[in-house]
Amino acid sequence: MNYQIIDRYIDRLIAETTPDAPIWNIENIRHGKKPGWNYIDGCMMTSLYTIYKQTGDRKYLDFIDRFVDYYVFEDGSIRGYELETYNLDNLNEGRILFDLVKETGKEKYGKAIELLHTQILRQPRTEYGNFWHKLIYPHQVWLDGIYMSEVFYTRYVTERGDGDYSEIIRQFKSIYEHMYDKKKRLYYHGWDSSKTAFWADKDTGLSKNFWLRSIGWYTVGLIDVLSYMPDDKVAEKAVLAEIFRNTVEGLEQYVDPQTHMLWQVVDRIGDKGNYPETSGSSMIAYAMLKGARLGYADKRYASVGKSIFGGICDKYLTETDGKLNLGGICLVAGLGPENNRRRDGSYEYYISEPVVENDAKGTGPFVMAYTEIKRL
Repeated sequence: MNYQIIDRYIDRLIAETTPDAPIWNIENIRHGKKPGWNYIDGCMMTSLYTIYKQTGDRKYLDFIDRFVDYYVFEDGSIRGYELETYNLDNLNEGRILFDLVKETGKEKYGKAIELLHTQILRQPRTEYGNFWHKLIYPHQVWLDGIYMSEVFYTRYVTERGDGDYSEIIRQFKSIYEHMYDKKKRLYYHGWDSSKTAFWADKDTGLSKNFWLRSIGWYTVGLIDVLSYMPDDKVAEKAVLAEIFRNTVEGLEQYVDPQTHMLWQVVDRIGDKGNYPETSGSSMIAYAMLKGARLGYADKRYASVGKSIFGGICDKYLTETDGKLNLGGICLVAGLGPENNRRRDGSYEYYISEPVVENDAKGTGPFVMAYTEIKRL
């Protein structure tokens, strides 16, 4: 296909977005939430910054600066951010602040970085050293959280810290040791180290199924952390590189030969209610493409990633009244809390969540994958 039409899609997202009403935050639109700092916007800012670096077109950087400027105040406080919730999701958008400090010189972005780093220092941890996903999820580790927190954490250690990546490495290793099914070669969505959550297996603490987007977050977290760590950290990077290779090799067997995508519940291709899902497929495509380019995966994964990306475009990138739309995106999924037992990690639960168009949990990773396609 002519991938250049994706540039037109990106331009549409920018043109129809203001900082207080981004077109891609479908959750806020549906529930009438006030604008606030969130990982969804963070995905878009990160992908748009990569587009800027590739093209040199200032319209992307100017858009990012205008958008983030709305959320970060002069004292470094952040609109809608509450440190006391210890929500790992809220660290993700912090990645773009490192770039904006360099591009704009605005001191407030640096102050905001330090505020978010304060959360890292204070974040509750399991007995194994993993961050709790949120304060309301005690002792719980979700795959999503590794991307939300560890990429920001790595950038901080690299650019402002002491070069000690040991805690970051330990958290990845702990997830690999506790959440990876060696037979299926997939990761479970969640793990409660206390084994008390209603959705957790009483023997292992694990959730019941393999949710694609959570595995996507973890896989992207691996390759992005590797890309931000200095080359002289040979031993540390070797640990993550081995986990990354095992992860993408395991995922390859679940690429559907018909659609060239991966499915919402990864190991149940073709089962009733299941479907090829855009956000997770985009993440896996991005990770494979980037991993092959940087030498952390076999070169052939560039072709596998390109095939997945092409499958997404063929199935879910459509045009209506001259406007491009990206469909097949699971709006949201999670585990609990206690007062929301519908979110029980069952197969029936994952296939029951709404499927939407143009939400940044899908569009952000899609554009990320596109930036790797442009490098081929």
